[in-house]
Amino acid sequence: MDCSTQKFYHEHNIDTRKLVDAYFSDKPEMMFKDTSLKFPMEKLHHIFSTGNTKGEILIDVSTGPLVHHLFSACEFFKDIYLLRFREQCSMELNRWLNTRTGALDWNHASSYVTALEGNSDQCEDKEMRLKTAIKQIVNCSFEKENITDPVVLPQADCIITTWLLEVTSKDENDYISHLRKITKLLKPGGHLILLGALNGTYYMVGQEKFHVFKYDENFARNVLSGEGFIIDHCDVVILKKVVRDLTDVDATLFITARKGN
Repeated sequence: MDCSTQKFYHEHNIDTRKLVDAYFSDKPEMMFKDTSLKFPMEKLHHIFSTGNTKGEILIDVSTGPLVHHLFSACEFFKDIYLLRFREQCSMELNRWLNTRTGALDWNHASSYVTALEGNSDQCEDKEMRLKTAIKQIVNCSFEKENITDPVVLPQADCIITTWLLEVTSKDENDYISHLRKITKLLKPGGHLILLGALNGTYYMVGQEKFHVFKYDENFARNVLSGEGFIIDHCDVVILKKVVRDLTDVDATLFITARKGN
């Protein structure tokens, strides 16, 4: 399917509940536990535990109403801002943040992180600490030069972006442009943490087929270097079982990098 006829995450309707169920839930039939849940939580726990990535402000620019990758972050950053490109995602996040009826359940994620930290009995406390750290949920758009306009945010000590660039970019130019707009929100010397899906062209949400920009590890490295970032760490995990009826993505990329001064 040509990308001009595919649906795009940020442009077309997408059922965010089905997105979470298929790729980030604890349902027995969910095939991506190792790559979409455990891998990012383990990597972020390790990165933050070193003490080298911390500060006052963290901005998360991610796909879907996801928070599982932030449970470790709330111990190292005072204020967390969530930027989302779909109103439905912001609504879901607000429902979870305010513990409303029908909110998404992230207990499987908070339980896993507290186990990594050796505090398995503090699952509820962990979720409350993350909720307390989240200061604002902001709707944004790549159509704007300042993606959060009219909201003006303080520059971040760290930005996390997960599985967003590849689902919002039609081509290489889009990817670079979107990354550049996101990282304008990062302080010089600040840290960028990027999670991406490699070598894929589509993913399914229910019966709907959505576009993925196909790129590899070398492309991501070259783009970051070209934008003045110094790569500190890079890791790739291959999907153990490629589920072709859901996606043709074959690996998850994890990169940490520092923005040049």
